[in-house]
Amino acid sequence: METITPGKYVELTYEVFVVDGDSRSSMMQFTDEKPDRFVFGVEQGMLPEFSKRLQGLKKGDSFDFTLTPDQAFGEHDDKYVMEIDKSTFYVDGEFDDKQVFVGNAIQMMTDDGYRVQGIVLNVGDDKVSMDFNHPLAGETVQYVGSVKLVRDATVEEVNPPKHECGCGCDHCGGDHDDCCDGDGCGDGCGECHK
Repeated sequence: METITPGKYVELTYEVFVVDGDSRSSMMQFTDEKPDRFVFGVEQGMLPEFSKRLQGLKKGDSFDFTLTPDQAFGEHDDKYVMEIDKSTFYVDGEFDDKQVFVGNAIQMMTDDGYRVQGIVLNVGDDKVSMDFNHPLAGETVQYVGSVKLVRDATVEEVNPPKHECGCGCDHCGGDHDDCCDGDGCGDGCGECHK
């Protein structure tokens, strides 16, 4: 039976919990209908500790592990809270208040062309305050699930086609409509372990 090693196509079902002492709360879940799919060892940005805990598992194996903030998404860092000129969010001369409102997550691009997600903290007269820390920064997270499939990856899976939004959408099984909204990838594109 094949085991999870670099170059293998993997499908997992699992639930992610935030752990606080003896209590835990569910943050997200990958199900049989919508599993987490990726090519192991090829996926950019996968947490090293997440990968380490999965390597060597095979179809049918269960896993249950907890990662501390330093093993997972790091501590919350104030340097990733930024003030951005409100004019950045103008569309056709008007401020885009349908997308830019307190609490909303917005996909943006860095000067280097990397996709980042920020949470709107405040909308002022001239500036928008945004937090670009990972939503789980500072949290201890638990992953509980099982391995549904392990096989050799195809060439197409190792090098997925890019969509208009720039993502390969491998975490939504290539279903572009499920995860991408045309302006960037939506919430379904694997923020669970990156």
